[in-house]
Amino acid sequence: MSNFMTNLISIQMTQRQVIELTNKLTVTQLKDIYKNAQNQYQVYSYKHNKNECVQAMESSAAEDFSNPNSLALAFDRTGKLFFYISASGMQLSSFSDEECLATLNGNFDKGIREGRISFDLSEQAKKNTKEKKAGEYFGVYKYIEGWNVFLVRAEARVDTDKFSHKITLIISLIIILLTCLFVVLGIYMFKKIFQSISSITQSLYDMQQRSKLEVINIDDAPNDDVTYMAASFNTLSVSVNNLLSTFQKFVSKDVVSKAYTDHTIRLEGKQRELTILFSDIKSFTYRTETLGNEIIDLLNVHYNSVIHDVHKMNGVVGSIIGDAILAIFGTYKSGTIKSAEAIDAGWEITYVTAELRRKMKEQRKKIELTRKLTDAEERVYKAVLLDIGVGIDGGTVFYGNIGSDEHMTNTVIGDNVNSASRLEGVTRVYHLPVIVSEYIKKEVAPTSDRYKFYEIDTIQVKGKTEGKKIFYPLDTFDDGHKELEEKFEVYEKALAAYYDGDWKSARKFFKLSDLEVSKVFLERMGLKSAPANWSGIWTMTTK
Repeated sequence: MSNFMTNLISIQMTQRQVIELTNKLTVTQLKDIYKNAQNQYQVYSYKHNKNECVQAMESSAAEDFSNPNSLALAFDRTGKLFFYISASGMQLSSFSDEECLATLNGNFDKGIREGRISFDLSEQAKKNTKEKKAGEYFGVYKYIEGWNVFLVRAEARVDTDKFSHKITLIISLIIILLTCLFVVLGIYMFKKIFQSISSITQSLYDMQQRSKLEVINIDDAPNDDVTYMAASFNTLSVSVNNLLSTFQKFVSKDVVSKAYTDHTIRLEGKQRELTILFSDIKSFTYRTETLGNEIIDLLNVHYNSVIHDVHKMNGVVGSIIGDAILAIFGTYKSGTIKSAEAIDAGWEITYVTAELRRKMKEQRKKIELTRKLTDAEERVYKAVLLDIGVGIDGGTVFYGNIGSDEHMTNTVIGDNVNSASRLEGVTRVYHLPVIVSEYIKKEVAPTSDRYKFYEIDTIQVKGKTEGKKIFYPLDTFDDGHKELEEKFEVYEKALAAYYDGDWKSARKFFKLSDLEVSKVFLERMGLKSAPANWSGIWTMTTK
């Protein structure tokens, strides 16, 4: 550190001195000499008194001498002196540095009439001064028309060497003081400084490894530039995370994550095994007609819970279209079966909606303790009693970004997406809150201790040529599941008889099961027998 400070101070002081001296010569003194020479030439043009003019130029040049060996001279292109004046009294008969003279003449031929100059008058210096280096000069020159000579203002290098020696002495004293100071304070200061730098560097490295911006802990950091830089980084980190949080409210979380890690979003996608959840509000047209613009407030209350449950189960919201929401599971590597997460989310959505209905009913009871609801209030009450259906299917779908470079959207495309929507639709037919496909059952049933899957029917939806089994995932963690299990065991017997074409036995067991879904089959069969060539597949006439 001492060597560094020494070199730095020495360079700065020396360079500053040279620059100040050169500027002084170039801007001030040579300019004055040149201007005076021009004036004297005008005088000479009228009076033809050359000697007086030369003496005047010498006197004017000598006024600005600031060092013991300062000099000013003028000579023609052959080296013949026009005038010469030196602060040291050194005598000079001609400009004897032939190499310098050749350089000046070469520049003159190129059209260069002014600039810096270095020359050696050592022979004359030996005769006139004790200084060995008094003959080495540097300065500036300018050619003056009329007199046709080079005007030179120069300083001896020995004078600057004396100044350098003075600087060296000052630096030596500074080194001693700095050494003492650094011995006492250096270790302590560097330890404190590098301790905070090491902590900040480690925090930045950890963020880089996790690809996540966080706030650096600077509670114990010193009040210095490094800490200020860390505080500025924290401000930037908070701003970026706020933007990401805002961005996530409009775009799927996995898209935001990919944009954050890859630093770009492209029009791309690929085939993936995903699970699709589709949820829709029943009787939405009636609710919209009744509530008008206030339906937006109701939707926001509903979606606030729905989206929270989807995210909690590692799903992403693919789209929200009015009263319907499409969620995608399996885009993250969560370590949990994606279809199980989808069913969890489906039931959470159902429970939250049921809880909202329960609260609305409690509010009605409180009001009816004092009065009855008006007709308008009755309509509003029915409108806010939200009921939903959830359909879940999965399989190979296209998942990625489509659109253009100007506008793109993240989407999922495939037959299984349409199937999830149709499964949600049949929840209204079978009076069940959640219906899933056989794909979901096969993925979840082998490892789940929460859900028991009961086959509901085999249906052929509109636009399809094959039948598809649909299932009800009974939540065994829910209160009252034992009673439902007993009823569905009877229902399974009814369904088996129904498939076999023994509708008489099927009607018996459907009635015994005492389930809402059984009424669908009782109404479907009536008192009829199974038709000829009965396959057990029921064709749906609507989507």
